[in-house]
Amino acid sequence: MAIFNLPAGSKVIDLGGVSRIWNFVEIPLNITIVNLPGSYKGEDLDTHHQFTYLEGDATSLPNLQDGSFDLVFSNSVIEHVGDTERQRMFAGEVRRLAAYYFIQTPAIWFPLEAHTGVPFWWFLPNWIKARLHRRWSRILPAWNDMVLGTTVISKRALQSFFPDGSLLTERAFLIPKCYCVFRKST
Repeated sequence: MAIFNLPAGSKVIDLGGVSRIWNFVEIPLNITIVNLPGSYKGEDLDTHHQFTYLEGDATSLPNLQDGSFDLVFSNSVIEHVGDTERQRMFAGEVRRLAAYYFIQTPAIWFPLEAHTGVPFWWFLPNWIKARLHRRWSRILPAWNDMVLGTTVISKRALQSFFPDGSLLTERAFLIPKCYCVFRKST
């Protein structure tokens, strides 16, 4: 919020989010949360924000008008929308919907992989990952499908999806933990 300094009542769209994360923001906002059909039912919160929940695919939101929000926010979603083309479509929707945006995605270089919790996941040999996936598919099938559907994004690719944005790297112990790209003016 320090980056954008949004006034109370600003219209925010959170692509793939949950309402409880917004409790950390003191300024009352008008927040629309978009998730895939059937994947999120909302939360019963005592909150100072106004929430609207929509079902949809963040790579194509034709029912929402260009520039209809003040800010698009998305935390660790772009890596779950599919291949590079779908990630580009997601970025296009982000840039279409608001003048301001803030998009975050985990960095491949962080030793503890954000989705699996497995150290150095992206650098493991394929046979080890395949063995883990077979096990996970038996005991945690939905979670395994999520991991299989994750396509990490390099810093360079993220910047190419958002050429009008500023990139920052969040670090932990000097190691890149995640990349954030934001635009605070058009």
